[in-house]
Amino acid sequence: MKKRTIGILHPGAMGSSIAAAAAQNGHEVYWASAGRSAQSQERAAKSQLLDAGSVEELCQKCSIILSVCPPHAAEDLAEEVVSHGFAGLYVDANAIAPQRALRIDQILKKTNAELVDGGIIGGPAWGKGKTFLHLSGARAEEVAQLLATDALNTSVLSKQTGDASSLKMCFAAYTKGSTALVCSIVAAAENLGVRDALFAQWSQGNSDMADKSQDQIRNVTSKAWRFTGEMREISSTFVEAGMPGGFHAAAAAIYERIARFKDAAETPSFEEVLKALTQEDEC
Repeated sequence: MKKRTIGILHPGAMGSSIAAAAAQNGHEVYWASAGRSAQSQERAAKSQLLDAGSVEELCQKCSIILSVCPPHAAEDLAEEVVSHGFAGLYVDANAIAPQRALRIDQILKKTNAELVDGGIIGGPAWGKGKTFLHLSGARAEEVAQLLATDALNTSVLSKQTGDASSLKMCFAAYTKGSTALVCSIVAAAENLGVRDALFAQWSQGNSDMADKSQDQIRNVTSKAWRFTGEMREISSTFVEAGMPGGFHAAAAAIYERIARFKDAAETPSFEEVLKALTQEDEC
């Protein structure tokens, strides 16, 4: 495989693992340290990324750029890359609606850059066979070969921009949407004074549903800030597909209530999360 020069914007928990997959395959992988946090510095060092300093310099050095960022920032990041004259291959692997992917495609056309649409399913790609990167676009096969490792499974859906994002949205609509539903049910039961009765019913027949629901609610807190935007993207996707988007718009509101736990030193207690969900301690 020909050695390529690849840039990653920006190496968060997921992005750094994707960058590490590229580096493992022998490619030179850069990031831009200017203005980034100490945590990003640590992740970049762990993944052995080269430092281009600024986004502008990264755009000059690299023929391929990977974008892995919160969904609300995806278009702005593409605009920034274009403002620096980038004319290479741009891989947007963000949790965005397919119509946003199409808008990013139009942004990139300003400099004749080419888009490959990507959707990541699973956690950061450090363990074998647990992370999947689905790709679509004219050069999707090329990207799939560049990034495939034991820890990152890549697949090409089609040559159609938006297909990878559509798959990501539909998959996350259930996995993350169902967790928001559990949060909402338990918080409603709390406000109605029947939470203990609900848990007792869920425990019938030696079911562990009550215990699992509490763990599910607590464990989502560190990621809720990201899921807020993702639920809005899913809502937009469903509306565009002729389906009601209200469920996932409500899921975004649920995650917004517990987004405050983003930087918590440890996983909060169930009671702490329940207070946030019922907004008993609004700040």
